[in-house]
Amino acid sequence: MRPPPDASLGRPSRIEPDAMPDGAPRILGTVKKHPHLFEPMLGFSAALANGALTRRASEILALRAAWNCRSAFEWAHHARYGLDAGLSAEEIDRLAGGAPEDGWSESEAALVRAADELHAGQDISDATWARLAQDFDEGQLVEIPFVVGQYTMLSMVAKATGVPVDPALPRFPEAE
Repeated sequence: MRPPPDASLGRPSRIEPDAMPDGAPRILGTVKKHPHLFEPMLGFSAALANGALTRRASEILALRAAWNCRSAFEWAHHARYGLDAGLSAEEIDRLAGGAPEDGWSESEAALVRAADELHAGQDISDATWARLAQDFDEGQLVEIPFVVGQYTMLSMVAKATGVPVDPALPRFPEAE
């Protein structure tokens, strides 16, 4: 059995986020408390958002990283972003659970495996890499661990600092 989602959900925020424009993720108000990190983080996030991977591929990786980290905060945001990137609600639901590769193309199943392998061992197996290399160029291959790492890191920041989940966003799915 996997651990439950964010332990922070039942506790107040450990750091009161700075005010941000409507629609901005609350985690930005928390990171803004550290001005030296805030601007570079925004730049890096923007670079990934406009990276070599398609938005769909990036959201598959982000959602699987959020699931693996049990991050209700990241899941909530990326469930919405995933819909905007062309994922169906059923596909998003499939990224939560024990057999996430069912129903995906071979290329997208390899993305899910890569996210799982990076989470488990901070590496991608030779077999998964070889499958990814059939469909992704070298720049995209480099970007895959960056996307998983970015959303793993943000999951940690959100959980550790108690960033609240916007109640209007999708809820974290029940653990299977």
